[in-house]
Amino acid sequence: MTRLNLTLAALLLLAALLALATGPDGVSPSLFAGWLGGHDPAAAIILADIRLPRVLSAAVVGASLGLCGAALQGLTRNPLAEPGILGVSAAATLGATLTLYFGLAALFPWALPLGAIAGAALATLLLASAAVRTQGMASLILVGVGLSSLAGALMALILNFAPNPFSLSDLVNWTLGSVANRSLADLAMTAPLILVGALFLFAQRANLSLLTLGETAAAAHGLDVRRTRIAIVAGTGIATGGAVALAGAVGFVGIVAPHLVRPWTGHDPGRTLAPSAWLGALLLVLADLVVRILPTDNELRLGVVAALAGAPVFTLIVLRRGRGGAHG
Repeated sequence: MTRLNLTLAALLLLAALLALATGPDGVSPSLFAGWLGGHDPAAAIILADIRLPRVLSAAVVGASLGLCGAALQGLTRNPLAEPGILGVSAAATLGATLTLYFGLAALFPWALPLGAIAGAALATLLLASAAVRTQGMASLILVGVGLSSLAGALMALILNFAPNPFSLSDLVNWTLGSVANRSLADLAMTAPLILVGALFLFAQRANLSLLTLGETAAAAHGLDVRRTRIAIVAGTGIATGGAVALAGAVGFVGIVAPHLVRPWTGHDPGRTLAPSAWLGALLLVLADLVVRILPTDNELRLGVVAALAGAPVFTLIVLRRGRGGAHG
């Protein structure tokens, strides 16, 4: 486990350095020398003010989504679970788009991330309340699906009533996900929220491992299943809200990252958390690098690239699961 985490951390560091050194004209290692030496103001602006916040944002969002996906998959014992399944991502995106629609984001710089956080918090409170009242995960997932559908319908309504093409463009761009033009101030506001959610989830590592026995058997071993469920739902909601506040809606990372590392962790959900976070960060840093270097007139959105890469893996997981069920 330690070797796996160190390997993924090293790969993430290499990917981050490559992303920092790479621009439209290719790789430029000399930028580091100009920045560190303090004799190239342009290098300092490019690296410290533009690329570094973007790379860090991609890493933080990817780590959050990978971690949340691993926790939810362990809780539901379903490899297809991810933050969007409980409706938190959709609710956070709805909160952000509302600030754009009503013009609050233009008046108050912090309105958009605060709107995303408020949406995620509301969804998390509803889910936590449902987790107290329901006996099984199936009912909780149905509540999440209902929340996601409602948030999606309200977002469609907002898009339908967008006052002008410029507002519509802003709304659509946010729903597609991006870390372009993010600043260290944006990161400073959302990263503590993601950290709080991550601490909730890491505190449940042993309980997630125990849940592999099934809820009934885990309860017989002394596990408070309901409290564990509430803690994981709360941690997922808080961390996902912070991620959406920073980057908008980015899908599939929460499914793909845990799936790829699971064979290396003995299929133990508790041991899968940290590697999933590292790999999620690595995948999103690489995806954003692809976004930046693709020779397109308009930059592709990070959520689009993540979906294009993640959808085939998702399909493969479904097909393998179907064959396993057919033979089981």
